[in-house]
Amino acid sequence: MTQAVYPGFILSRQQINNNGQLHLCYWVKTEVGPVRVLIENEMPVFFIRERDVQTAKTLLRSDGQVVDIRKTALKHFDCEQVYACYFTTTQKLFLAKRLLNEHVLLYEDDIRHCDRFLMERYIKGAAWIKGNIRQREGYIELTNAKLKAHNDYVPNLVMLSLDIECSAEGVLFSVGLVNHEVEVVIMVGESQDCSGYIIWVRDEAELLQTLMEKITEFDPDVLIGWNVIEFDCVVLAERAEALGIELMLGRGQGLIHVYKGNYVRVTIPGRVVIDGIDTLKNATYHFPSFRLAEVAKKVLGKEKLLQQDNRLAEIIRQFNEDKLSLAAYNLQDCYLVLEIFEKLSLLDFAVARTRLTGLELERMGGSVAAFTNLYLPLLHRSGFIAPNLGEHGLNFDSPGGYVMESTPGLHKNVIVLDFKSLYPSIIRTFMIDPLSLIIGLANPHGAIPGFNGGVFSRKEHHLPNLIKSLSHARQLAKSKDDLMLSQAIKIIMNSFYGVLGSTGCRFYDPRLSSSITLRGHEIMQRTKSWIEDEGFDVIYGDTDSTFVRLPCEWEREKCNEIGGSLMNLINRKWQMHCNNHFDLDSHLEIEFETLYSPFFLPTIRGAQTGSKKRYVGQVNNNGNNELIFKGMETVRSDWTKIAQRYQRDIFEALFKNEGLLSITEQYVAAIRSGEVDCMLLYSKRLGQNLEMYKKNVPPHVKAARSHQKVNDKISYKKGAMVEYFITSSGPSVSFQGMEIDYEHYIEKQIIPILKMLPGSEDVLFKLTDQGCFFF
Repeated sequence: MTQAVYPGFILSRQQINNNGQLHLCYWVKTEVGPVRVLIENEMPVFFIRERDVQTAKTLLRSDGQVVDIRKTALKHFDCEQVYACYFTTTQKLFLAKRLLNEHVLLYEDDIRHCDRFLMERYIKGAAWIKGNIRQREGYIELTNAKLKAHNDYVPNLVMLSLDIECSAEGVLFSVGLVNHEVEVVIMVGESQDCSGYIIWVRDEAELLQTLMEKITEFDPDVLIGWNVIEFDCVVLAERAEALGIELMLGRGQGLIHVYKGNYVRVTIPGRVVIDGIDTLKNATYHFPSFRLAEVAKKVLGKEKLLQQDNRLAEIIRQFNEDKLSLAAYNLQDCYLVLEIFEKLSLLDFAVARTRLTGLELERMGGSVAAFTNLYLPLLHRSGFIAPNLGEHGLNFDSPGGYVMESTPGLHKNVIVLDFKSLYPSIIRTFMIDPLSLIIGLANPHGAIPGFNGGVFSRKEHHLPNLIKSLSHARQLAKSKDDLMLSQAIKIIMNSFYGVLGSTGCRFYDPRLSSSITLRGHEIMQRTKSWIEDEGFDVIYGDTDSTFVRLPCEWEREKCNEIGGSLMNLINRKWQMHCNNHFDLDSHLEIEFETLYSPFFLPTIRGAQTGSKKRYVGQVNNNGNNELIFKGMETVRSDWTKIAQRYQRDIFEALFKNEGLLSITEQYVAAIRSGEVDCMLLYSKRLGQNLEMYKKNVPPHVKAARSHQKVNDKISYKKGAMVEYFITSSGPSVSFQGMEIDYEHYIEKQIIPILKMLPGSEDVLFKLTDQGCFFF
């Protein structure tokens, strides 16, 4: 039989029990097309302590179960020897788990073998595949296969955007499929003279059959959509099951499998399903709403054909009365998703993330799983297995990032010094690591002191080296202008602290997380002290940023010069401090990038003390002044557009030393005249269904309830965005036939912003004297 070797990228992974043996099945995208890789006769495993071996054997034998229990070179964190329990199928492993769980502690029993197989070989998406070739219809099959990590291969994947339209009960109306080569809507109904992209079918069964044919014909690697995993795929699978149809959407006539647990997992052999919402969130994009209509408007400047929150009634009407409009709507949604993916390079981000972590392409979130994937094989090579959750018995809270008291007011020149990747740098500098902690506790002499009893080995650790390699990879990605890879690396590195501080991670230990955050506190406080020793005032600090006030008479060039000097000084001091006090090299790096001129720190409303995480500053970019708002009303979606615009204009006036009175008068007059009614909308999302609000009923709920009463086709559900006005009769979705309460907007949206500014008392006095305000 002919053998071959291919580079490729893993699209899907499955575990198959076949004739009493476990086989692993990986579908791989290669330059010669899709390849189905079969790894035969694998043995899934979990671990037990030496003290429990006899108990496990007795229990399993009494139940008639056969298991291969072997001594290993691995230890528990408390240094007790562990044994591996091997099984021929996953079913036998699950039966043993069920029997042993109440009597024996099991370790690493939650790791799927198809994941472990790749993890232990450091395979992260890309791999060399080798095996015996069998040509199948539409793909190659490799048997007796072997896999090896390939660090450089980047796949060229074919996307297909999928979107369904259906009734509230999930009865299918149509399915849209779109990419640059394909434009199809499969619609249930009588054939009509229309554009050629519609395929008319008699019923749902024919729709599903046609969908299978088209997916096979178009043969995509990746299906994309909006909430496509938890909605579209679930509905398709459930309708197929209800109709007694085997839904073969995978390569090689593979069936779609939907698993529902803490989250929905969809497996389609040979293909990947990637959701746009999850990918945006994981790539750290921020939108007031992640609804397709809102994201498309922000990213593409395009509107959906149906925009109302309660679109279902109109979709049903169109299906019954105007199928051509429904097809156009279905098709456009597919295009919007495709264009968002392409414009924001979301598939590139997903591929980069997989190349770094080894997680499946579609697996979003999963910071704990990503950490485990990266760390566990390294830990095994150091002779240890992973502990179970909370075995150390410690459960105290670690403090958050350090936030200094602010000096409120208007400042002429403020520079910001930011520590670059502070928490990863702390981990790397002070050797903070799960293995390092265990070795350090066992051998504290000469170890690096942490906090809350944590001490860390100088030599035995993995996380510092992992961060070092990721940092180097990020610099390389930046030099090649690979923005998605750079962003993926940044997100992964910054997730390490959160993972170590998460009780859902098997490596959680508060001595780890507190040794990171409390070291961060020390670094911020000492940095502040060093800057003040140079004669400068530190007016604010937040986690990794230090705000330094410089003399108001200095020009921009002088401020920039001092910013660079302070940056170099602080970096030298940290290098000396770490060397002198800990005999360590410092990887802490502070950067000077921002000069605000001017800069404003507000007080807490109704108090004299400075607020935190709120400020406004002006930066100069290539001769153009730009306002930067942090935590202020202008960047908050729960304030009206009139408040956001007023705040921007009033700060521009303040920074130009222009009068605040005239601009406030203009806004008050514009509100009272009715010329800015369109800017008086409040927007707030429902945190729960309307009927769940009992005692405290906020304005947006009142507005939604009153609107629903007079519009029986409207139904507000949890997560829906409610837009409303404040009228003389209370909150209302529409003000038709009502009077807008203009004084409410002046009192609640204009005055609070004005009051935070210096000199506002004089402005308020003059406005009151002129009859503009009435209290």
